[in-house]
Amino acid sequence: MTPDASITETATVLLVEDDDVLRREMAAYLGAQGYAVRQAGAVEAAREILEAHAVDVVVLDVNLPGEDGLSLCRQLARPDGPAILMLSAMGEAVDRILGLELGADDYVVKPIPPRELLARVKALMRRRAAAGPQGRNPKRNIYAFAGFRLDLSARQLTAPGGMLLLLTRGELAILSLLLDNARSVVSREDLLTVIRGEAAETVGRGVDLHISRLRRKIEAQCDQELIKTYRGVGYVLDAKVVIE
Repeated sequence: MTPDASITETATVLLVEDDDVLRREMAAYLGAQGYAVRQAGAVEAAREILEAHAVDVVVLDVNLPGEDGLSLCRQLARPDGPAILMLSAMGEAVDRILGLELGADDYVVKPIPPRELLARVKALMRRRAAAGPQGRNPKRNIYAFAGFRLDLSARQLTAPGGMLLLLTRGELAILSLLLDNARSVVSREDLLTVIRGEAAETVGRGVDLHISRLRRKIEAQCDQELIKTYRGVGYVLDAKVVIE
Protein backbone atom coordinates (compact mmCIF):
# COMPACT_ATOMS: atom_id res chain seq x y z
CA MET A 1 0.00 0.00 0.00
CA THR A 2 1.50 3.34 -1.04
CA PRO A 3 1.08 6.61 0.84
CA ASP A 4 -1.80 8.85 -0.25
CA ALA A 5 -0.10 12.22 -0.75
CA SER A 6 -3.41 14.10 -0.97
CA ILE A 7 -4.29 12.96 2.55
CA THR A 8 -0.93 12.74 4.31
CA GLU A 9 0.69 15.99 3.16
CA THR A 10 1.65 17.90 6.35
CA ALA A 11 -0.70 15.65 8.36
CA THR A 12 0.40 14.91 11.92
CA VAL A 13 -1.03 12.12 14.07
CA LEU A 14 -0.54 11.99 17.84
CA LEU A 15 -0.73 8.47 19.31
CA VAL A 16 -1.62 8.46 23.00
CA GLU A 17 -1.28 4.85 24.15
CA ASP A 18 0.49 3.40 27.20
CA ASP A 19 1.19 0.02 25.57
CA ASP A 20 4.68 0.74 24.20
CA VAL A 21 4.70 -2.16 21.76
CA LEU A 22 1.28 -1.36 20.30
CA ARG A 23 2.05 2.35 20.10
CA ARG A 24 5.32 1.79 18.26
CA GLU A 25 3.66 -0.64 15.84
CA MET A 26 0.95 1.91 15.03
CA ALA A 27 3.54 4.68 14.69
CA ALA A 28 5.68 2.61 12.33
CA TYR A 29 2.73 1.73 10.12
CA LEU A 30 1.36 5.28 9.89
CA GLY A 31 4.85 6.65 9.39
CA ALA A 32 5.38 4.27 6.47
CA GLN A 33 2.24 5.73 4.89
CA GLY A 34 3.67 9.26 4.98
CA TYR A 35 2.19 10.63 8.21
CA ALA A 36 4.21 12.60 10.73
CA VAL A 37 3.66 10.67 13.96
CA ARG A 38 4.22 11.81 17.54
CA GLN A 39 3.86 9.51 20.53
CA ALA A 40 2.84 9.82 24.16
CA GLY A 41 2.25 7.21 26.83
CA ALA A 42 0.18 9.40 29.14
CA VAL A 43 -2.10 12.44 29.10
CA GLU A 44 0.52 14.79 30.58
CA ALA A 45 3.02 13.92 27.85
CA ALA A 46 0.29 14.33 25.21
CA ARG A 47 -0.52 17.82 26.47
CA GLU A 48 3.13 18.84 26.21
CA ILE A 49 3.18 17.69 22.58
CA LEU A 50 -0.08 19.47 21.79
CA GLU A 51 1.23 22.71 23.27
CA ALA A 52 4.39 22.55 21.16
CA HIS A 53 3.13 21.11 17.86
CA ALA A 54 0.15 21.31 15.52
CA VAL A 55 -1.70 17.99 15.42
CA ASP A 56 -4.40 16.94 12.94
CA VAL A 57 -5.60 13.65 14.45
CA VAL A 58 -5.29 12.32 18.00
CA VAL A 59 -5.56 8.54 18.42
CA LEU A 60 -6.42 8.40 22.11
CA ASP A 61 -6.62 5.39 24.38
CA VAL A 62 -9.32 5.55 27.05
CA ASN A 63 -7.44 3.66 29.77
CA LEU A 64 -4.21 5.48 30.53
CA PRO A 65 -2.10 5.59 33.70
CA GLY A 66 -3.09 8.50 35.92
CA GLU A 67 -5.47 10.84 34.10
CA ASP A 68 -7.62 8.91 31.64
CA GLY A 69 -8.13 9.63 27.96
CA LEU A 70 -11.70 10.81 28.38
CA SER A 71 -10.61 13.95 30.20
CA LEU A 72 -8.21 14.85 27.39
CA CYS A 73 -10.95 14.12 24.85
CA ARG A 74 -13.23 16.57 26.65
CA GLN A 75 -10.52 19.24 26.59
CA LEU A 76 -9.75 18.82 22.88
CA ALA A 77 -13.38 18.64 21.71
CA ARG A 78 -13.84 22.02 20.05
CA PRO A 79 -14.62 23.03 16.45
CA ASP A 80 -11.03 24.07 15.71
CA GLY A 81 -9.39 21.19 17.59
CA PRO A 82 -7.86 18.02 16.18
CA ALA A 83 -10.00 15.10 15.08
CA ILE A 84 -10.23 12.49 17.85
CA LEU A 85 -10.20 8.73 17.38
CA MET A 86 -10.86 6.98 20.70
CA LEU A 87 -9.18 3.62 21.17
CA SER A 88 -10.23 1.25 23.93
CA ALA A 89 -10.36 -2.37 24.96
CA MET A 90 -13.90 -1.77 26.20
CA GLY A 91 -16.60 -2.77 23.75
CA GLU A 92 -19.82 -1.97 25.57
CA ALA A 93 -22.21 0.43 23.82
CA VAL A 94 -22.27 2.74 26.83
CA ASP A 95 -18.50 3.25 26.54
CA ARG A 96 -18.76 4.11 22.86
CA ILE A 97 -21.61 6.54 23.48
CA LEU A 98 -19.73 8.19 26.36
CA GLY A 99 -16.69 8.74 24.16
CA LEU A 100 -18.86 10.30 21.44
CA GLU A 101 -20.73 12.45 23.95
CA LEU A 102 -17.43 13.87 25.18
CA GLY A 103 -16.48 14.90 21.66
CA ALA A 104 -14.75 11.98 19.94
CA ASP A 105 -15.16 11.83 16.15
CA ASP A 106 -14.72 8.07 15.95
CA TYR A 107 -14.38 5.14 18.36
CA VAL A 108 -12.81 1.75 17.80
CA VAL A 109 -12.19 -1.26 20.03
CA LYS A 110 -8.72 -2.80 20.37
CA PRO A 111 -7.10 -4.69 18.87
CA ILE A 112 -7.42 -2.74 15.61
CA PRO A 113 -5.70 -4.00 12.44
CA PRO A 114 -3.17 -1.49 11.08
CA ARG A 115 -5.02 -1.11 7.79
CA GLU A 116 -8.27 -0.28 9.61
CA LEU A 117 -6.45 2.28 11.74
CA LEU A 118 -5.06 3.86 8.56
CA ALA A 119 -8.50 3.88 6.93
CA ARG A 120 -10.09 5.60 9.92
CA VAL A 121 -7.32 8.21 10.15
CA LYS A 122 -7.71 8.91 6.42
CA ALA A 123 -11.48 9.28 6.83
CA LEU A 124 -10.99 11.81 9.64
CA MET A 125 -8.49 13.74 7.54
CA ARG A 126 -10.85 13.84 4.56
CA ARG A 127 -13.68 15.19 6.72
CA ARG A 128 -11.31 17.74 8.26
CA ALA A 129 -10.20 18.92 4.81
CA ALA A 130 -13.78 19.07 3.50
CA ALA A 131 -14.97 21.06 6.51
CA GLY A 132 -12.24 23.70 6.20
CA PRO A 133 -9.73 25.08 8.73
CA GLN A 134 -12.34 25.89 11.38
CA GLY A 135 -14.30 22.65 11.03
CA ARG A 136 -17.17 24.66 9.48
CA ASN A 137 -17.47 27.72 7.29
CA PRO A 138 -16.30 30.54 9.61
CA LYS A 139 -18.80 32.96 8.05
CA ARG A 140 -21.66 30.84 9.39
CA ASN A 141 -20.89 30.98 13.09
CA ILE A 142 -24.19 32.23 14.55
CA TYR A 143 -27.66 30.80 13.96
CA ALA A 144 -30.77 32.56 15.29
CA PHE A 145 -34.05 30.63 15.50
CA ALA A 146 -37.22 30.81 17.61
CA GLY A 147 -35.53 33.17 20.07
CA PHE A 148 -32.45 30.93 20.41
CA ARG A 149 -28.92 31.78 19.25
CA LEU A 150 -26.39 29.05 18.49
CA ASP A 151 -22.72 30.07 18.60
CA LEU A 152 -20.78 27.37 16.77
CA SER A 153 -17.35 28.59 17.85
CA ALA A 154 -18.24 28.67 21.55
CA ARG A 155 -20.44 25.57 21.27
CA GLN A 156 -23.13 27.42 23.22
CA LEU A 157 -26.85 27.68 22.72
CA THR A 158 -28.45 30.78 24.24
CA ALA A 159 -32.12 30.38 25.18
CA PRO A 160 -34.71 33.12 24.62
CA GLY A 161 -34.44 34.07 28.30
CA GLY A 162 -30.65 34.41 28.09
CA MET A 163 -29.66 31.10 29.72
CA LEU A 164 -26.57 29.45 28.23
CA LEU A 165 -27.03 25.81 27.26
CA LEU A 166 -23.79 23.90 26.74
CA LEU A 167 -23.84 21.33 23.93
CA THR A 168 -21.77 18.21 23.43
CA ARG A 169 -19.97 17.85 20.10
CA GLY A 170 -22.60 15.38 18.92
CA GLU A 171 -25.48 17.69 19.88
CA LEU A 172 -23.73 20.59 18.16
CA ALA A 173 -23.20 18.61 14.95
CA ILE A 174 -26.81 17.41 14.86
CA LEU A 175 -28.34 20.80 15.66
CA SER A 176 -26.13 22.48 13.05
CA LEU A 177 -27.26 20.05 10.35
CA LEU A 178 -30.91 20.49 11.32
CA LEU A 179 -30.50 24.28 11.20
CA ASP A 180 -28.79 24.10 7.80
CA ASN A 181 -31.85 22.18 6.57
CA ALA A 182 -34.53 23.98 8.56
CA ARG A 183 -38.10 22.85 7.84
CA SER A 184 -36.76 19.98 5.71
CA VAL A 185 -36.49 16.35 6.80
CA VAL A 186 -32.96 15.21 7.69
CA SER A 187 -32.58 11.44 7.67
CA ARG A 188 -31.19 9.44 10.60
CA GLU A 189 -28.43 8.24 8.26
CA ASP A 190 -27.31 11.83 7.55
CA LEU A 191 -27.38 12.64 11.26
CA LEU A 192 -25.38 9.51 12.03
CA THR A 193 -22.84 10.56 9.43
CA VAL A 194 -22.14 13.93 11.05
CA ILE A 195 -21.50 12.38 14.46
CA ARG A 196 -19.37 9.50 13.26
CA GLY A 197 -18.49 10.02 9.63
CA GLU A 198 -18.04 7.08 7.30
CA ALA A 199 -18.50 4.37 9.96
CA ALA A 200 -22.00 5.62 10.82
CA GLU A 201 -23.60 2.19 10.93
CA THR A 202 -21.66 1.29 14.08
CA VAL A 203 -23.33 3.95 16.22
CA GLY A 204 -26.66 2.12 16.55
CA ARG A 205 -29.20 4.32 18.33
CA GLY A 206 -26.66 6.97 19.31
CA VAL A 207 -28.39 9.62 17.20
CA ASP A 208 -31.68 9.05 19.03
CA LEU A 209 -29.96 9.68 22.35
CA HIS A 210 -28.47 12.91 21.02
CA ILE A 211 -31.87 14.05 19.71
CA SER A 212 -33.58 13.20 23.00
CA ARG A 213 -31.09 15.17 25.07
CA LEU A 214 -31.09 18.08 22.63
CA ARG A 215 -34.89 18.22 22.74
CA ARG A 216 -34.90 18.30 26.54
CA LYS A 217 -32.48 21.21 26.60
CA ILE A 218 -34.46 23.20 24.03
CA GLU A 219 -38.00 22.41 25.14
CA ALA A 220 -37.19 23.29 28.75
CA GLN A 221 -36.63 26.85 27.53
CA CYS A 222 -39.59 27.33 25.18
CA ASP A 223 -43.24 26.35 24.79
CA GLN A 224 -43.08 24.81 21.30
CA GLU A 225 -41.87 21.58 19.75
CA LEU A 226 -38.98 22.64 17.53
CA ILE A 227 -37.48 19.24 16.67
CA LYS A 228 -40.11 16.99 15.17
CA THR A 229 -39.87 13.29 14.38
CA TYR A 230 -41.02 11.83 11.08
CA ARG A 231 -41.09 8.13 11.88
CA GLY A 232 -39.15 6.00 9.47
CA VAL A 233 -37.82 9.11 7.73
CA GLY A 234 -35.88 11.45 10.06
CA TYR A 235 -36.14 14.72 11.95
CA VAL A 236 -37.10 18.32 11.18
CA LEU A 237 -36.14 21.61 12.85
CA ASP A 238 -39.44 23.52 12.53
CA ALA A 239 -38.41 27.18 12.75
CA LYS A 240 -37.24 30.08 10.62
CA VAL A 241 -33.44 30.29 10.79
CA VAL A 242 -31.30 33.40 10.29
CA ILE A 243 -27.54 33.02 9.87
CA GLU A 244 -25.59 35.96 11.26
